[in-house]
Amino acid sequence: MALAQVNFDRAKQLLGTPAESRQQYDQRQEEFSTASAQATQARAAVHQVRASLGLPSEPKQGGDLGQVPPDLDQTFSSVLQAQADLIESAAQLGVAHSFDQSPKQMVEEFEKKGDVDRVFAKLAMEAPGVKQAEAKLEVAKRDLAQAELDLRYCDIIAEIDGVVTRRNVNPGDYVQIGQNLMAIRSLHDIWVDANFKETELRDLRIGLPADLYVDMYGGRRVFKGRVSGFTMGTGSTLALLPAQNATGNFIKVVQRLPVRIDLEGYDPDKNPLFIGTSVVPYIYINQPPTGPDAGKFLQTHAPDAQTGGSTGNPLGANK
Repeated sequence: MALAQVNFDRAKQLLGTPAESRQQYDQRQEEFSTASAQATQARAAVHQVRASLGLPSEPKQGGDLGQVPPDLDQTFSSVLQAQADLIESAAQLGVAHSFDQSPKQMVEEFEKKGDVDRVFAKLAMEAPGVKQAEAKLEVAKRDLAQAELDLRYCDIIAEIDGVVTRRNVNPGDYVQIGQNLMAIRSLHDIWVDANFKETELRDLRIGLPADLYVDMYGGRRVFKGRVSGFTMGTGSTLALLPAQNATGNFIKVVQRLPVRIDLEGYDPDKNPLFIGTSVVPYIYINQPPTGPDAGKFLQTHAPDAQTGGSTGNPLGANK
């Protein structure tokens, strides 16, 4: 612009002389106008850049347009915005920062902590948002466990395998808590309670073999068994209402004692036995007893848990 100004001033002085024509003068004037427009445009661009840097458009006291403060990298608006975003993100990780710190001070403090990934991993584990999410996860797990428990309540599962008897419900009925729905009888855990007279117990011992004739098979099917124990009381004493001698008179009545006989080689799929049926047992007292507690009256070990019942209570037994 200065060169165009000099050329224009010289052309103005020489205008009208043989050395300067009107055409040359107009050309110098156009060059000066173009240079002035370019200078104005350049100044406007500089003002825009200074404004974006947070600086006044014109320096104080007519200073250089290219002059900037030495701490511009700390006061620049984009830097301050990044600092504010960092403070907000750090607050989500549970780390508090002061707004009085400069960006340079914050960077130096962070660099003192060492590896960035390790610091971030440590902060992320203790972040309030993570702790809150973990608490929600625990609540969700408890809700899931409760839902699974409620779902299991929808299916009623028996503790044993067997056959349903005495059913009191039908499809579509509403069931109340504690309602008796049905009875389940096992086909595998079956034994016989034989009511022998007390006068017939002298030679009976645990482990003696026995043959069992069931009335429902007409005596054609013989089941094998083994004496497994004696009940510690007669049927009259274990009754719901035992007999009482209120007159003082004593009449001797032969009592009956239940003897338990376990089945051997029993297959419910081929020849099932039903609870409550009558059985006639034959015990071989002349054969040697076998198995646990053989030859004893009392059992010295706990028998296996049985869930069935006696197949019958015959009035007597032949030996």
